[in-house]
Amino acid sequence: MTDWLILIGIVAVLFFLDLVVMRSRGGVMSTRGAMVATVFWIGIAFVFGGFVFLNLGAEAGKTYISGYLIEKSLSLDNVFVFLLVMSAFTIPIEQQHRLLTFGIIGALALRAVFIVVGAAALSAFGWISIPFAAILIWTGVKLWQHRHDHDEETKLVEKIYDRLPITQNHSGKLWVKENGKKLLTPAGGALIGIILVDVLFAVDSVPAILAVTTDVYIVWAANAFALLGLRPLFFVVAILVERFYYLKTALAFLLIFIGIKLGLQEVVGKLDPLISLAVIASILLTGMVASLIHEKKKTGHW
Repeated sequence: MTDWLILIGIVAVLFFLDLVVMRSRGGVMSTRGAMVATVFWIGIAFVFGGFVFLNLGAEAGKTYISGYLIEKSLSLDNVFVFLLVMSAFTIPIEQQHRLLTFGIIGALALRAVFIVVGAAALSAFGWISIPFAAILIWTGVKLWQHRHDHDEETKLVEKIYDRLPITQNHSGKLWVKENGKKLLTPAGGALIGIILVDVLFAVDSVPAILAVTTDVYIVWAANAFALLGLRPLFFVVAILVERFYYLKTALAFLLIFIGIKLGLQEVVGKLDPLISLAVIASILLTGMVASLIHEKKKTGHW
């Protein structure tokens, strides 16, 4: 119970700090500020990993780091889709901060529910790992098929526009009254899009980390620290989006690997956390290096 109180207290304080810093900057960050903040949040996550190592043991520490790397890489794609949704709804940059806050709170809440339910289901019914594995492999294949396009995100925005009454009033409110009717503003439409994205990513990310461990404390900690740096990461992605050319390719391989690992778990047993960590880190590092090489060939500089 004490470990949970410490974790929740740390996350609450850090989330408040993140919110205060962003408000003091008017919801906007410079390129340098966003990169420094992103490195800071990653460093904080690894410091907490040291706390896990010292208090819960080496295996718990390795599974936390593996889980954090999975969730951080998936959160990068999450933020990328947030950016596409806000761009599609032409949300002014000064209004994006509030929608990001809603998106992060929604992601934390949804993943907390999915984690508790998913972990309980896996503990009670081991066979559930098979459909979880199938979801991950199917998602990985779909991600591979659409690794260089944004068709799925475009369809999501089009469906929201088609099915909901949306005005072009960029007042900053979520809805307005026009001619006696309540209409969503673009900000309100974007928020619905972000909530749907949160649900979709929770369905993907929770089985992915539960494939590493069913320890609810480790799973939620990895999710919380991966989501804490989402605001500055949003601005980093907005600035460097073209350089992440192989992001979806790496994530596709990552999800397929985790799905296969989870599917075989009931047959051959759990993979050593150190091997999982090495494979996960290798996939992500390969994606980053390949993206840098692609950028070098395309522009002539790093």
